[in-house]
Amino acid sequence: MRPFEEELKSLNGALQEMGALVAQSIHRAVMALVEKNEDYAHQVVRDEARINQCEIQIDDLATTLIVRESPVAGDMRFLVGAIKINTDLERMGDMAVGIVERAFTSLHQSDLPMEVGFTEMGNLVESMVLTSLDAFVARDAKLAQSVITSDDAIDKIRNTITRQMIDIMKKEPSMVERALDYVLIARRLERIADHATNIAEDVIFMVKGIDVRHRVTAGNPISQ
Repeated sequence: MRPFEEELKSLNGALQEMGALVAQSIHRAVMALVEKNEDYAHQVVRDEARINQCEIQIDDLATTLIVRESPVAGDMRFLVGAIKINTDLERMGDMAVGIVERAFTSLHQSDLPMEVGFTEMGNLVESMVLTSLDAFVARDAKLAQSVITSDDAIDKIRNTITRQMIDIMKKEPSMVERALDYVLIARRLERIADHATNIAEDVIFMVKGIDVRHRVTAGNPISQ
């Protein structure tokens, strides 16, 4: 039987691997939409099975360690955090698939008469996901806090896209369905950012033992 520390390291690596796969799916989903790249879209759908398998393996390993080792303090917070992060990552993968499902209908259509900020939004969301995982690996609460701060920018881009699509629906009734798809895609990207924020909050709890969820921040929560 492997030492407990080695199994924790293995769990850490599995989460990194799953996170990299999820981030890649997010990137491909946005590129499928922006570049009308059907190959990217199909790859996102194919990778969903791999992400789901990773979720099962990570969940099994984490729960086995909790039951067998009865960890306390920091080790227990790490394992509980790993289970929660695992769930967030799997849901991000689902959101990426949801994006390409909506994008498929627009792959062979002409561009809208305006620039839509999906590239900017997708890049920022992908960065939040990767940074939240870096914070988890490094046990870096300040890096995790930077992810939480980035969420406001995502909300602003989502609101801008929503307003653009409402304007299109008012002016071009023939584009209502497509504009609604874009609103839903922006919403899914926002939800991925929310899951990255969840991971960042779990990192802060794991490192500091501070629960920052639902707080109205009057300063830096990790310094409390």
